Amino acid sequence: MQSDELERQDARTKLLIVLSDGRPYDHDYGDSRYAREDTKMALRHSKIAGITPFCITIDRESEAELKDLYGEIGYTIIDDVMSLPERLPGIYRRLTT
Repeated sequence: MQSDELERQDARTKLLIVLSDGRPYDHDYGDSRYAREDTKMALRHSKIAGITPFCITIDRESEAELKDLYGEIGYTIIDDVMSLPERLPGIYRRLTT
């Protein structure tokens, strides 16, 4: 996860929206524990830099992992990917107010 370019932006609110399958690794990645810890560090770095990371996924089975990575309110699970365009304005409002 690269947030360097976003860090350089002169903006009051900086959001890093992650569209994900809910897991921080690909099947061919190798060690899933390393991938999870690497993702945690990248998210922590983003937060320190003033960036709000937020994950959107459709995978209900990944909720425990999402809570571990993003915290209680740093993600949302949508039922249907086709509903994403209508859901995005509400998600954006929630993150910026």
